[in-house]
Amino acid sequence: QVQLVESGGGLVQAGESLRLSCVASGRTVSSTIMGWFRQAPGKEREFVAALRWSSTTTYYADSVKGRFTISRDNAKNTVYLQMNSLKPEDTALYYCAGRPYLTISKYESDYAYWGQGTQVTVSS
Repeated sequence: QVQLVESGGGLVQAGESLRLSCVASGRTVSSTIMGWFRQAPGKEREFVAALRWSSTTTYYADSVKGRFTISRDNAKNTVYLQMNSLKPEDTALYYCAGRPYLTISKYESDYAYWGQGTQVTVSS
């Protein structure tokens, strides 16, 4: 079992940056895929980025490629999502998710563990 707690959301203007954090706990963290998803009002939850905890492999949605960076700090059991050049369309509730396998997935149904979400609002 993996427990996830997100933080770092807030209100920013377009073009600014935010860094989200997700602290993971549980004995299987090192063999887990960690991902970020987001859900805007009235829309379905969508994939943003993912990484394999035990390597440098990362994967991004096309909509955030080049602007967002997912990374991890093994010592702190924390996954980050650095979001630069934010746009109003990035406004959403951002979720951290964990998948207890070694293959990266962009599908929500493939993730077993979820945090409570942190709100990101980008004003124009």
